[in-house]
Amino acid sequence: MITIEEFRKLELKVAEIKEVNDHPNADRLYVITLDAGEGMTRQVVAGIKNSYTKEELVGKQVVVVANLVPALFRGVESNGMVLAASDESGIRVIMPERKVALGSTVK
Repeated sequence: MITIEEFRKLELKVAEIKEVNDHPNADRLYVITLDAGEGMTRQVVAGIKNSYTKEELVGKQVVVVANLVPALFRGVESNGMVLAASDESGIRVIMPERKVALGSTVK
């Protein structure tokens, strides 16, 4: 269990997927370029390649954890995390029901 104060430390934002590329060293990972309304793009690595084609993702709005410490995934830096749910049917990325302003806070 975490406190509400701990939860508030997470920066959950809406971002748009601008570009999706295959990870050079991993079969199940994509390297994704996002616009989270910050005046620059950010790169994240996501293990969703078996669930989506690149074309299905480009232009979609997704929810990202924007304030994670950068991490290396098989040699590629990730600056955030795309939120997704998984069950026996596979992985589904969390997306807003309708378009919202990039960088909108998810509460």
